[in-house]
Amino acid sequence: MADPGEARILPFPQPATATTMANEPGEASVLPGESGGEVVSEADKREHLRMMEAILFASSEPVPEKLLAQRLPDGVAVQGLLQELQAAYSARGVNLVRIGANWAFRTADDLGFLLQKEAIEPRRLTRAALEVLAIIGYHQPVTRAEIEEIRGVATSRGTLDVLMEAGWVRMRGRRRTPGRPVTYGTTDSFLDHFGLEEIRDLPGMDELRGAGLLQSQLPSNFRIPTPAGSDEIFEDEDPLTPQDLEELGLLTPGGAEGDEE
Repeated sequence: MADPGEARILPFPQPATATTMANEPGEASVLPGESGGEVVSEADKREHLRMMEAILFASSEPVPEKLLAQRLPDGVAVQGLLQELQAAYSARGVNLVRIGANWAFRTADDLGFLLQKEAIEPRRLTRAALEVLAIIGYHQPVTRAEIEEIRGVATSRGTLDVLMEAGWVRMRGRRRTPGRPVTYGTTDSFLDHFGLEEIRDLPGMDELRGAGLLQSQLPSNFRIPTPAGSDEIFEDEDPLTPQDLEELGLLTPGGAEGDEE
């Protein structure tokens, strides 16, 4: 038994579901996703978990898996460690959540009420901006002309500017049609703000109707599209070139990156 004055080092909490075959502190284990089934000692695994936890905790933005792989020692099974760390925090006041291909610590959903007083109330979006955001979310990649066709009214550039300044919408590329119009899509910040892991998690027709967001009687041909979940350029798109970025005001003359409008 340790003396009352001695400091005790508590072991890293274990998740409810075991991810290793090790039963004793000194045994080695193989983490899920470990390339080539490389054996990792318990001491090394715990150190890797501590390193990953420190990186995620210190970051003010969601951390990409690729960045975690770069910061951790070579050959570390990043996905396996993330799953174990996520399980370890599943019952805590903060949870480790996946946001697209990124990871971040977030307050547990059932404890959000504790932070309501400290929350900064964001600027309210206009109805037009909400409609445009919804169209981009469900129809991306989508051009401004396509947005206007769906809404049935003209869309001002200012509406798109507000959504891009909020960090929820980005310019994806150019459509391979006459005039090469810009295509728009959502960002990881959009997923983070609305608590989505991926764009496919947007509510479907039944969920929207259940929440009272759809009229009880809809046209027989009314459909809600399945959102495209890929950030990759589609076959009918071209990626934005430096010249495109300069023309759109996203790149200052000479090649230095500028701020989005």
